[in-house]
Amino acid sequence: MSVLSQLSGTLVNVVTVLLGTSVGLAVGGRLPERTQRTLLQTLSLVTLFIGLDMAGSLNRVQGGAVPGVILALVSLALGAVIGEALGIEEALERLGETLKRRFRGGGRFTEGFVAASLLFCIGPMTVIGGLQNGLTGDSATYVLKATLDGIAALALAGAYGIGVGFSALTVLAVQGGISLLAGTFAAGLLGGADPQILKTNPYVLLITGAGGLTIIGISWNLMLAGLGFGDHRVRVGSLLPALLIAPLALWLATRLG
Repeated sequence: MSVLSQLSGTLVNVVTVLLGTSVGLAVGGRLPERTQRTLLQTLSLVTLFIGLDMAGSLNRVQGGAVPGVILALVSLALGAVIGEALGIEEALERLGETLKRRFRGGGRFTEGFVAASLLFCIGPMTVIGGLQNGLTGDSATYVLKATLDGIAALALAGAYGIGVGFSALTVLAVQGGISLLAGTFAAGLLGGADPQILKTNPYVLLITGAGGLTIIGISWNLMLAGLGFGDHRVRVGSLLPALLIAPLALWLATRLG
């Protein structure tokens, strides 16, 4: 399978984020601040629904005697400690500031870059879509995700500005990396199984649920921005290690019974 086939969905996603940002910049600047805040609140509500739907996956996970929600709680707590120690949130902000200076961005460039990068790259569609695209060349999941991300980019760009568009670099790196790695490693790990089967895999369900809780944090941040209280946001970047800890926690809980 060609590299282009493996990256087809990712490239579509990058294009829709850029298009959505362009439309948002063109239209958003002409909208009153009150309307921009209302759009952010609307996006927050939709993001909250997506996060709650993903978090519901925890009800379908059991690690021995430990329910999925407890595994997610432990993973997020440990992830927060590790994330704060590593300064992940600050690293994302520094990257945003570097891009802002390099491309002479203005306004809320960094805030938009970080918010969009996290929103677009956390969730089951990112992982499952990458496996599908990398293993079989099927880009359907990423095309659907691209549509959602394009609409979200439009709303975010109207409020945050051009920094949202630079999240396309994060999408390219994360989704493209998953797709390429899938073709190299995942085929052997899955033993030729259909990636669709992963949707019922307990490890994927736990990662999905933990990711849903972090997306709820993003929803909270968007709502605060829409209300004008951005200083009280959840440090979602610091929670990212939880997505790696979650499968380890499930494996350990299953082994201990």
